[in-house]
Amino acid sequence: MGNCGTREESAVVSNAQVQQLNTLSSVSTKAGNPSSEKKHSRSVSDLSDPYTPRKLEDASKNALLYTHVIAFTLYELETITKSFRSDYILGQGGFGTVYKGYIDENVRVGLKSLPVAVKVLNKEGLQGHREWLTEVNFLGQLRHPNLVKLIGYCCEDDHRLLVYEFMFRGSLENHLFRKATIPLSWGTRLMIALGAAKGLAFLHNAERPVIYRDFKTSNILLDSDYTAKLSDFGLAKAGPQGDETHVSTRVMGTYGYAAPEYVMTGHLTARSDVYSFGVVLLELLTGRKSVDKTRPSKEQSLVDWARPKLNDKRKLLQIIDPRLENQYSVRAAQKACSLAYYCLSQNPKARPLMSDVVETLEPLQCSNCEVSSSSMPSTFTGGRGSYATGGIPNYRMHRRFPNNVGPVASCRSPGPNCSPGGPAACRVR
Repeated sequence: MGNCGTREESAVVSNAQVQQLNTLSSVSTKAGNPSSEKKHSRSVSDLSDPYTPRKLEDASKNALLYTHVIAFTLYELETITKSFRSDYILGQGGFGTVYKGYIDENVRVGLKSLPVAVKVLNKEGLQGHREWLTEVNFLGQLRHPNLVKLIGYCCEDDHRLLVYEFMFRGSLENHLFRKATIPLSWGTRLMIALGAAKGLAFLHNAERPVIYRDFKTSNILLDSDYTAKLSDFGLAKAGPQGDETHVSTRVMGTYGYAAPEYVMTGHLTARSDVYSFGVVLLELLTGRKSVDKTRPSKEQSLVDWARPKLNDKRKLLQIIDPRLENQYSVRAAQKACSLAYYCLSQNPKARPLMSDVVETLEPLQCSNCEVSSSSMPSTFTGGRGSYATGGIPNYRMHRRFPNNVGPVASCRSPGPNCSPGGPAACRVR
């Protein structure tokens, strides 16, 4: 995880500040909400029930108003979760348990109505505290439509909690792999892939690059419109600076998603995230888990099973999720498979930058669109060494592709949600 005390001076919280947080949050709370001094005279039932139905549009608008991270008291978070009642649990993970809650002016004067998710740190060990600190520091400073917004935190005694905007549709993992759920459409899958790619590209292109390090389906959350947002920054690392080529760190992450060179050497780069993105893209295309011990031995590792087929035009359609029932553009599927192929290259330098991944996915966003060759890097299409001949081109990536100009998509069946004017008009519902 590294030493959390070495973060920039602009960090939201440092190890040295942790001891001051109780006093600071207590003073700020009393100043903004005098009634907090009488907190024990208030009934839990006085506050809003988090399951009270409200308009999703209002929640989305109110989330935008939270531009600064709030220091909550433990009492406030106990109150909105009904003392962390079991029927308020949204999920559990390595960090701890996540509860649903609802904040508004009944919690503290001036707060806008907003459903939230409250993550409670397991109290065992220093590692959990470091991950909590990392999340506060990164998400407290970084804002992007494809990153889950950190609303606030709590640090009282040995209690460590985080408060996020609530994501109505839960994790991508649940939508892809739970048998009871309706399969995601092709267009929705590509939209999710693009949103997640934009989130990673933003991190990699930050003033000081951030390596996410734990990119996987369970960490991609979906809002009511299926907009993908990256969550859980506990393993994130500041990227290399200056002449540094990588960050050396203890190997952490999730088996099946971690880049092979990182697992072997502990050398972490932005291209490590690109590999993990390739795994998730493969899961979206196939509907299979990165590692599935219930399958035959040769199919248990998704990358080992699928990657050789991604560059074979005759075989690649065999791996597309059968639940899609051929409701997708063959050309778009070929482009997406080719992108996954390069993201999963054993050679990190052969992988694209996330900014290039975004450019490649954008023209594929209309679920019924045919994609022209001008919408893709030359290394993906046409000519010697192209995808169509099964060769492996020299995939040197650049920030921008000069041939990405002009109309890039045309719809087979133009409709109100799919204009032939270009990908910007294609909306996935």
